[in-house]
Amino acid sequence: MSTKQLQESPKVTTLREMLLASKGAIAAVLPQHMTVDRQLRIALMTTGSNKALLECSAASILQCVVTASQLGLEPGGPLGHAYLVPYKDTATFIIGYRGLVELVRRTGQVSSFAAYVVYERDTFAVELGTVGCITHRPYTGADDPGPILAVYAVAKFNDGSTQFDVMMKAQVDLVRKRSRASASGPWVTDYAEMAKKTVARRLCKYLPMSIMVADALETDVPRAEDPDFII
Repeated sequence: MSTKQLQESPKVTTLREMLLASKGAIAAVLPQHMTVDRQLRIALMTTGSNKALLECSAASILQCVVTASQLGLEPGGPLGHAYLVPYKDTATFIIGYRGLVELVRRTGQVSSFAAYVVYERDTFAVELGTVGCITHRPYTGADDPGPILAVYAVAKFNDGSTQFDVMMKAQVDLVRKRSRASASGPWVTDYAEMAKKTVARRLCKYLPMSIMVADALETDVPRAEDPDFII
């Protein structure tokens, strides 16, 4: 959709006016390294390029932008921080894998935090017990590595210690099944990224938790619906 088409769309015009009217409030919650003009531009482009999002209420889209801004993440766009996903006539904010990694790194309590996808033809082994470790050698052949077998996340703390978690694909799919956006949005277009976020999110429950990370997890699954949540 061209810029001209965006300007001519009554729904985008309504959304733009609502966002501009809320510009001061959005700017007030943004961290210093982000600009409100970029937030609004990304929100308009993300919405304008998705017909289903255009059918959502402007108020719900605005709420997604506010939530993203409070977390210091972009509401869509090339960084993959978050997604705006339509659910009936309501836009839903879904944090992305990269957004979650960004928030965890900001705590300053981990030196690295990442998740990885394991494919069927990779060499992969997990050892638990008193000496927990993961061995993962990705398949390097020229052909297809096969379907996704599992995902895992690893956090390395500033003192050199590590914590990890592993989920098989069947476990990830159970999480996907419980999502209202299981049949649309990033679960369809970016399955591997959502699978990595799922295991990274679970590992977050065992990491030193900042208020911002806790708030981000709450946007995905409310604490009342997630009895395993640990703070």
